[in-house]
Amino acid sequence: MTAHDTAQRVLAGLDAALIQNLEALYQDLHAHPELSFEEHRTAAEVSRSARDLGYEVVEGVGQTGVVAELVNGEGPTVLLRADFDALPVTERTGLPYASTNEGVMHACGHDMHATCLLGTMALLARAHDQWSATVLAVFQPAEELGQGAQAMIDDNLYARFGTPDVVLGQHVMAIPAGTVACHPGLAFAATDALRVRMFGRGAHASMPEASIDPVVMAASTVMRLQTVVSREIASKDRAVLTVGALQAGTKDNVIPDEAELQLNIRTYTPPVRTAVLDAVKRIVQGEAEAAGATRDPEISTMHTFPLMVNDEDACSRTMAAIGDVIGHDRLIDPGASSGSEDVGVFGTSASVPVCYWLLGGTDPDVYAKADAAGTRNRDIPQNHSPFFAPVMQPTLTNGVTALTVAALTWLGPPSHALSPSA
Repeated sequence: MTAHDTAQRVLAGLDAALIQNLEALYQDLHAHPELSFEEHRTAAEVSRSARDLGYEVVEGVGQTGVVAELVNGEGPTVLLRADFDALPVTERTGLPYASTNEGVMHACGHDMHATCLLGTMALLARAHDQWSATVLAVFQPAEELGQGAQAMIDDNLYARFGTPDVVLGQHVMAIPAGTVACHPGLAFAATDALRVRMFGRGAHASMPEASIDPVVMAASTVMRLQTVVSREIASKDRAVLTVGALQAGTKDNVIPDEAELQLNIRTYTPPVRTAVLDAVKRIVQGEAEAAGATRDPEISTMHTFPLMVNDEDACSRTMAAIGDVIGHDRLIDPGASSGSEDVGVFGTSASVPVCYWLLGGTDPDVYAKADAAGTRNRDIPQNHSPFFAPVMQPTLTNGVTALTVAALTWLGPPSHALSPSA
């Protein structure tokens, strides 16, 4: 029996009843989003579902993470990862199952990731006679902070559950549903999120001469920072520097004492990262001195993401198997993403390969129409948008299929399979 035959046998379990259950679970998770390290209800729902499938479940790993394990005879250990935190975004999708938690939304599809992983877990448990190995399902908290993966590692993930032989996972994106996109090698950028405080001297708005205006200081800094990528980074390199927040003052007729900027920096190599960070420090300090600031500015790191590198051999092997099932014409190489991910921490911490791919979540007809009109950026909500909402099907079914086939590609043959140790 070929690997393709095994995959088809296992995928036969993705019947109408299971799909209906997964759709209900997805809608429930979407309606009850929770912020990073606050995913208590989500963790409880995931744990309950995993136990019902016969997995050994441990909660509270890395604060709010969940690990579900299924030992099914001899063979490798395959880590399947899904994140499940949400964002501080007010949902505006108008969905009947929209967020009931005001100001919090699954605007990045992590509810879809968790649901797809549970679907794969169900299929593997049902067809335990088709494979032999250990499945380690990791539901990770706080991906949005870039801290959840490391928190689970620091909580002795591998000492407690064993070191995997490979790390697999996926992320829903605004590309056509039914497609899978994977880029081998450097796949996701590194991120540095910085907070900058600049200090002036407050005064009445009618007497600006008595002030050292931090609003003007901050505005000059924002404009100067725009020259870092365009004038200090070579055109052959890539970097993104965004000032995502500028906060100063409370009233129109009061010049405040200080201003705060929040910066988001994306880079793809350590030398470029160093160059950008050095430029930011120089510019912030220089603008403060030019304005006669009352004290030196403060620059602090809010969070960071490391570079995420896909193992080329692992991606080749995994994508070939997925393509054999969903069709190779539905596989895309999207190139290196400017987004960031901490899934790579699971691989680098154990020195094992990672294969992480993107899952299409946009209605194909809607995507094709916008693409033809050249209006994708305007008409298709992207991740982190209050309008972002993956179309439930075929996204969900395709996600379960891709993750299941990927897992089977690395699990051992069924010759040594035993009854699950549930």
